[in-house]
Amino acid sequence: MKELLKKCFVEFIGTFFLVLTIGCSLFPNSGQSFPPMAIGFILMVMVYAGGHISGGHYNPAVSFAAAIRGALKWGDFIPYIISQFLAGALAALLVAYLVAVPPYANETSYSIIPMVICEFLFTFALCYVVLNTATSDDTKGNSYYGLAIGSTVLVGLIATSGTCYGTFNPAVALGIFTMGITQTKLIAITVLTNFIAGACAAGVYKVTNND
Repeated sequence: MKELLKKCFVEFIGTFFLVLTIGCSLFPNSGQSFPPMAIGFILMVMVYAGGHISGGHYNPAVSFAAAIRGALKWGDFIPYIISQFLAGALAALLVAYLVAVPPYANETSYSIIPMVICEFLFTFALCYVVLNTATSDDTKGNSYYGLAIGSTVLVGLIATSGTCYGTFNPAVALGIFTMGITQTKLIAITVLTNFIAGACAAGVYKVTNND
């Protein structure tokens, strides 16, 4: 239990800083930031910081994929995602206090089919990269897994700008909902899509890898 609490605390910290960075970079007071770079880099450094303790998921979809793959115990799955969702919500509340989220953010809307496609593909890519670089026996002990994971999110955010929320992460989706950026219907679809993509990534991993 003590070890699980340590892992969940690390997952909380990493997810908290990820969502905090997303909120503060999306709605900066100066308006001079480049959100994809900040988001990709904070994920990268947090993965490096906590990967050796908890796996550095910071994402319920990644934890779901890891559990299906066998890299995370199913008994740890629920505590992991509770930590991640809680961190996302609390970080979003802090963002709402620190940063003036513009009123028009409440009116954000996307076409559902393109949104689902983009969220699915890049959540799949993220989970696929995590499984192959951070859980595979063939890449065990490598020093590039954090860079690969952070870069996947950076690329996804740049590629899907204007098409979807670019969460690729149910905890982030909850965070932006808490900030008042999105509609309930669209965020529910996003979360479901993220989990399905994680499951698909785990399935592909199990088919294509020897371990």
